Amino acid sequence: MNKHLNTKTFLVGERISIADIVVSLSLYYLYQRVLDTAFRKQFVNTNRWFLTCVNQPEFKSIIGEVKLADKMEVAAEVAESKEQEKPKKEEKKQEKPKKEEKPKEEKPKKEAPPNDDDMDDEDAEKKEKKKNPLDDLPPSKFVMDEWKRVYSNTKEIRKDAATWFWNNFDKEGYSLWFCDYKYNNELEKVFMTCNFVGGFIQRLDPLRKYAFGSLLIFGNDPKLEIHGCFLFRGKDLPPQSKEIDDFELYDWKKVNIDDAAQREKANDFFAWDGSFGGLGLPFNQGKIFK
Repeated sequence: MNKHLNTKTFLVGERISIADIVVSLSLYYLYQRVLDTAFRKQFVNTNRWFLTCVNQPEFKSIIGEVKLADKMEVAAEVAESKEQEKPKKEEKKQEKPKKEEKPKEEKPKKEAPPNDDDMDDEDAEKKEKKKNPLDDLPPSKFVMDEWKRVYSNTKEIRKDAATWFWNNFDKEGYSLWFCDYKYNNELEKVFMTCNFVGGFIQRLDPLRKYAFGSLLIFGNDPKLEIHGCFLFRGKDLPPQSKEIDDFELYDWKKVNIDDAAQREKANDFFAWDGSFGGLGLPFNQGKIFK
């Protein structure tokens, strides 16, 4: 499958077919419970195809959000077979009470304390929800939502939006990163590369509150490359990045904001024009994460 999908977006044709539905759902539990991060690394094309399928709205409406396995689970059948091997206790025959003995009065059972199953969905959700360490960072003068509004509502990105960005940037509370796709030599078709980039942007959703990014495609068939520039809350890559499967497919380099050349390269990614630090390939198209 991985070899077959090297030059194809879907198993048959250019759109999702019954073949994609059947095979992806056949792999659904494997991806969730068995195929861990280390195992998946060798199947880049199959991973891209599977994630593209299950992130379609029609899939999500049935199976919900798909979380890929971090660690391979032990087969449930093993535990079940061990349970079956335990010797069954012989049931004692029920003896009839003697006439002279009065039957014991049953004491009222004490109510068991409420367990997790008795909790309301809202209480359970609050218990499961983990606190994000980024929320504990000191307040910053740079407000992510305000930057996103400025970027979205400004026509002259390089002249106005980028100027606002550098005037308000807080290097103590935020960090800027360049990213380069590790396997650019495998990209040959624009439409497949667009699907791949779109899937990555979708899977970045857990970071939406804490990040902004510009992910761009350069070149034309059959020579293509993916490069980007991302803004994150905090001085390091966010903790949630480890949970996003595609994140490890990119090399991440922190931008030295005191270097004028690197600042100008970041402006190129914001504005979608310029030399992009001398990449050498023409800009093709891109996507903004905000």
